[in-house]
Amino acid sequence: MIPALHVVTDDEILARPDFVSLATRVIRAGKGDVALHLRGPHTVGRTLFLHAEALGKEAAFHGSRVLVNDRLDVALAADLSGAHLGQRSVPSEVARKILGPHRLLGLSVHSVEEALAGGGGSVDFLLLGTIFRSATHPGALTGGLARIQEVRGTTDLPLLAIGGMTPERVDPVLTAGAHGVAVLGGIWHSRDPGVATEHFLAELRKGKG
Repeated sequence: MIPALHVVTDDEILARPDFVSLATRVIRAGKGDVALHLRGPHTVGRTLFLHAEALGKEAAFHGSRVLVNDRLDVALAADLSGAHLGQRSVPSEVARKILGPHRLLGLSVHSVEEALAGGGGSVDFLLLGTIFRSATHPGALTGGLARIQEVRGTTDLPLLAIGGMTPERVDPVLTAGAHGVAVLGGIWHSRDPGVATEHFLAELRKGKG
């Protein structure tokens, strides 16, 4: 089962001295409905591994998932739930061979063409963006709900919408065909990431009936 809420980091978030403590709140608030993405393209492998090792154990206890972006070596070394790929990552079929059949593998896409090219039976879900304007990617072209609907019509894979996600936008995103949402600023830039996680999950559960 693919969690409906994916909480994504960046290098700045990973560098916070209290990151592990904050991420632990997210995991405990989300339990089995949350996947935490350790995304840090400029974060050194040792730091990623130490975070992955600590949070992977916490997630296993609470039934959550921890994925690492791009670093398949870290996913295996820390025995994480899986990994996530971007458009510049190794091909998904190669990553699947490395990870094996039982770990989760996701892929970021931005169009129907990328969704069709990237699925290939190797990935478990697609992270689709950029849906709404986002402070994290201020110059990115946005696709809105129409992009979700377009991609939904071409694949049966679960879609996680990313870009400008707020609790108020969860219902229309689900109605457009998304399985759930992926969030960065709406969680990490809030006063309490654990409480913010609970707010998103409440809307996701409401939207799923």
